[in-house]
This record gives sequence, structure tokens and C-alpha cells, in this order.
Amino acid sequence: MPPAPEQPIFYYDLGSPACYLVAEQILGELPLVPEFVPVLGERIGAIEPDPDRDALSRLVAQRGMQPLRWPANWPPDSRVAMLAATYAKRVGRAVAFSLAAFRQAFAGGRDLGQRDTVLIAAAACEIHPTAILKGIELGSIGRALDLAGARALAAGVGSLPAIQLGRQVFEGERSIELATNALTASR
Repeated sequence: MPPAPEQPIFYYDLGSPACYLVAEQILGELPLVPEFVPVLGERIGAIEPDPDRDALSRLVAQRGMQPLRWPANWPPDSRVAMLAATYAKRVGRAVAFSLAAFRQAFAGGRDLGQRDTVLIAAAACEIHPTAILKGIELGSIGRALDLAGARALAAGVGSLPAIQLGRQVFEGERSIELATNALTASR
């Protein structure tokens, strides 16, 4: 019997609409549950400051998702939200927090740079407001976010969203499809 495949790793930035599209579908389409790893896209040179809104809106419609509502403040300063996602990962709520934050930003049109947006996302996944606010202030959380960026770079991530399978990295909106094909080919 062949060895079990490694757990996929999903690298994302909450300020990226392309990452939002992948995050909304990854759990239902990828045959293995991935590890969610928040990464500041700007730190690894993988940020999309001016995404093609029309193309993204078409993808959202094709996938049957709620229409995109862009935050008024664009591009967002996602650092606070990414620290919160890193804290949520530490307490076992990375997926729930990240999906809630993505939905606040791209389905609700809220600014990820605002603490209230982070608090709403935290409440949606049952993280107490005081805990999330204290968590984002921890030096260890900032270091963990920096280490996640270094981990992504070491894996060969050049753009977000990205899914890593062993030594292979699949990037962009088609990353789920490509990763799924690689996983099914290895079985």
C-alpha cells in the first residue's frame, strides 16, 4: 500500500480576493483537509494591489458564490487581520476565523484594517474579543506570522493563493484543481 500523502498546506492573505475564492471552496473540493497558513502577501512579494475586479466577479458568479462587495479602502491593510488569523490558528480556529474574515471583507465589503471587522470575524468563530485583541499584541504571534512567510518562501511560493503538496506548489485561482489532480494521480 502506498504511503498516505502529506497534508496539503494552503497559504493565503486575508486581503486577497483570489485567496478568498480558493478558501471558500478548498474544503469541499480538495480531497484532503489542508493546513491553513496565514501569510502576509506583501512580505513575500505576492500581493495583488490592483486585481481584475470584473474577472473575479465572473469567477464568483460561475462558482455560485455571493457577489463580491469590495471594501471602500482598497487595497486593505490586512496586517491586523493576519495577526488575528495567526492567533486563531494557534487556538485551533484558523479555518473558521479566516472564512469569517474573508466573508466580512469580500461578501460584506468591510475593511480588514478596522479592528471592528476583526472582532466580528472572531465572534463568528467564538473567539472572545479580549482574547483576539490580546493575541494580536503578542510578540510570539508576530514572529509566527513572519515565520509563516519564511516557510512559504522556502517552499517556493511566488504568489497567493498557493497550495503546497510536498515539494510541489500550485498557485492562483486554479490551485485547487491542480492540487486535486496531483493528489488523485499519486493514489
